[in-house]
Amino acid sequence: MHNTTHQICMLGTGLIGSFYAMTLLGHRRRDTIGAVYSRTEERGKKFAEQFNVPRTYTDLKKAVQDDQTDIVIVALPNHLHKEAIMAAVEAGKTVLCTKPLAMNGKEALEILEAVEKAGVFHGYLEDLVYTAKTLDALEAVKRGALGKILWTRSREAHPGPHSDWFWESEKSGGGAIIDMGCHCIEIGRNFVGKDVKPVEVMCWADTLVKPISAEDHAVGLVRYETGAVTQFEVSWAFRGGMDLRDEVSGTEGTIRLDHFLNTGYNMFTAVGMQGYVAEKAEQETGWLSPVGDEIHALGYDQMFTDMFNALDKQQSPMETFYDAYIVNAIMDASYASARSKKWEPVKLPLWRGNTEKHIALGAKEYDAEHWLIKEEHLPDGRKKAILKVKDSGKIIEKEL
Repeated sequence: MHNTTHQICMLGTGLIGSFYAMTLLGHRRRDTIGAVYSRTEERGKKFAEQFNVPRTYTDLKKAVQDDQTDIVIVALPNHLHKEAIMAAVEAGKTVLCTKPLAMNGKEALEILEAVEKAGVFHGYLEDLVYTAKTLDALEAVKRGALGKILWTRSREAHPGPHSDWFWESEKSGGGAIIDMGCHCIEIGRNFVGKDVKPVEVMCWADTLVKPISAEDHAVGLVRYETGAVTQFEVSWAFRGGMDLRDEVSGTEGTIRLDHFLNTGYNMFTAVGMQGYVAEKAEQETGWLSPVGDEIHALGYDQMFTDMFNALDKQQSPMETFYDAYIVNAIMDASYASARSKKWEPVKLPLWRGNTEKHIALGAKEYDAEHWLIKEEHLPDGRKKAILKVKDSGKIIEKEL
C-alpha cells in the first residue's frame, strides 16, 4: 500500500475539470487540489470555492510553476494542450492530460518526445477504457474467453459538446471524430491488442445537422495487421441523451456493453427530476434513465486510481502519451479517408508494438482433411457440422 499524498494543479474549470475534481477528492481522498487555473477569474474563484482550492491563477505558466503542487492535470481546450504540457515539462512535473492529447499526430509525437526526454511521468486520461465493465471485459479477452478478436464496434453519440470552443475546429482540431472517435478508437485498440499495429482506415464523415465547419457524424473502420477491424460510430446530433455502447466479436465468443442509456435505473416523473439527471440528458420529465454514480460509470475513479498508483510505484499507467499518439495518428488517417473516400494508411513514424509478422486470422481446422465452417444444433435434436474438404474445396455436411 502506497500512502503518498499529492498536491494537484488543475488546469481548466469546465465540465471535465469538475468531473476530475469530484473524482480526485471523492475517491482517493488523500490527494488535494492546491491550485487551479482558469481563463476567467470569475470561473476560477467559483471552482476554488466549490472544491476548497487555496490558490487560483489566470496565468497558465504561473499556475504550472506553483511550488506547492507536484502534479499538473490538463483539462483545457484541445489547442491549449501542447502549451500546458510543455510548461509542465519545463517545471519537471508529472502531467496527466485529458483526451485527445493533441490536435493531430505530428503534435502528439512532439509532446511524447518532450515528456520522455524530460523524464516526467505522464498519463493519458482516456476514461472510457477504464469503466468497470470495460476492464472486466478486457480481462476476459486477455484470458482467451473470446478466442481471436475479429471485430469490435464502439459507439458514442449525444447532442454535442457543452463548450463553445469545441464547435470551432480551429480550437478543437475537428468535430465528432476528435471529440468522441478518440474514445472509440482506443477502446477498440485495447480489445484487439495494443501490440497489434493499426495499418489503414476507411472513414465517412459529414456535417448533416449542425451549422459548423466540422463533421457532426462519422463512421470509421480501422484495420489491423492481423486482419481484425475496429469500427467507430460518432454523432453530435443523437437525440435522447448519451449513447455509449461497445461490442467485441471473437472466434469463440462475443461481448456487448451498454454504459449509459440502459443503466438498470428507470424512473417516470410527470413533474420533473427537479435537478440534474445525467450528462447530456435532454429531458427531466417522462421516462428517465438516471445514472446512479456517473463518475464510476464513466471510468473516472478507476482511471485516476491507476494513474496515481502507477506514479507512486514508478510504473507506466495503462494509458500513456504513447497510446494517445497512436490514437491521434489513427484520427489523422480517418480525416484523410473522409476527404479521399479511400482507405488511408495510418502513419506511425514511431511504433513500439510487435514488429514480427502476426498470424493472420483464418479458418479453423476440423481435422487433417477438413476445415470447419460451423457447427450447429438443429430443432429435431441433431447436431451437424458444415465442413470444407481441404483437397477438393467441396463443402459438405456431417451429422455428429
